[in-house]
Amino acid sequence: MVTDFTVRVLEDAELRTSCDLFRAALHNGPISDEHWKYVVKEYEPGRTLGAFADGRLIGTAMSFGSSLALPGGATPPLAAVTGVGVRADHTRRGVLSELMRTQLIAAADAGDVFAGLHASEGAIYGRFGYGIGTTARTITVQSRRAKLRPEVPRGGEVRLLDADEVLDRVPPLYERMLGTRPGMIARPAGWWSAAYERRLRTEEHELVAVHTGPDGADGFVSYRTQKVDPNSMAGDVMIRAIDLLGTPAAINDLWRYLLSIDLVASVTVFLRPVDEPLEAMLVNQHVVRTELDDDLWVRIIDVPAALSARTYSEADPIVIEVRDRLLPTNSGRYLVGPQGTGRTDEPADLALDVDVLAMLYLGTSRASMLAGVGRIEVRDPAALPRADRLFATDVNSWCGTMF
Repeated sequence: MVTDFTVRVLEDAELRTSCDLFRAALHNGPISDEHWKYVVKEYEPGRTLGAFADGRLIGTAMSFGSSLALPGGATPPLAAVTGVGVRADHTRRGVLSELMRTQLIAAADAGDVFAGLHASEGAIYGRFGYGIGTTARTITVQSRRAKLRPEVPRGGEVRLLDADEVLDRVPPLYERMLGTRPGMIARPAGWWSAAYERRLRTEEHELVAVHTGPDGADGFVSYRTQKVDPNSMAGDVMIRAIDLLGTPAAINDLWRYLLSIDLVASVTVFLRPVDEPLEAMLVNQHVVRTELDDDLWVRIIDVPAALSARTYSEADPIVIEVRDRLLPTNSGRYLVGPQGTGRTDEPADLALDVDVLAMLYLGTSRASMLAGVGRIEVRDPAALPRADRLFATDVNSWCGTMF
């Protein structure tokens, strides 16, 4: 049994092997030549790590540069972590731990304030300091029984884009909407190539519709269709959408559009904000089924920078003690309040690990709830309601970008 391994940055010629290892960890086959020419654009120089044993790649992790929208409008840099996998015959030997540790140190050295990822399994990343920063829900609607209430406002028109139009029209539209909610992340050009261009230029048959309101384009949806019976030449299909964004008026019309497409049995839209009022829009809300899930897992890499970057709701300040085993320079006591944040020697009101701070940071979890289940050590009970108010956000935080 091989237990010794080394971790290093991969060369360009090794990136496809890294991609295939990641796909194998998710029980998928090697990437095709057709798809790789788009996916490779997401790999940025120097940001893919490999673990090697006996000269063979046994584990990998990569990230691309992004930024995270915060309460108050700041967008500090975020390392968007993906492509994480370990060969099945080398798991549980410390490979993943060393990849994560090396990646976090490199991100800190590069000046990233945060790292973020979508977790394939919920039990993996907490031990590396990641916490659930935003949540989302998957919504499935039985189309034939769904009818929007007549008072739901109409905001404009929906038009299907030709494939050649999408990458000219949609990325700038997303950029204008970035920051509509805390938790959204920037999408670099490589992301658009891997996520959109690949599907538009291959057999995956991606459809994209844009909404235009009185002031121009203000929303879009990306979706694909799947037959209920793949052997039938006709019949019902399912719609599966993973990217739906826009102003409230645009979202109304985009839902109206999806639910009005002929020969559709159901519409499933992934990664929706938990407070999206779809049920209130419908005559019969029982046609909706929803599943709550984690969305963006956040790792605070630079605690002082993160605490000072966001704004806070009005409440008296509190002192928190943060513990960070992997990045110990983050550990210490911090004064947090609407007038500013910073290190302090004052006694702590609350003590917590850095993954729990990530759960509080974007307002998704409340300090009082986390204290109630033992995730926060309470040294002054009067600080809990103040912490609830300080970290609260005006709108629910949400990421909505899969990577």
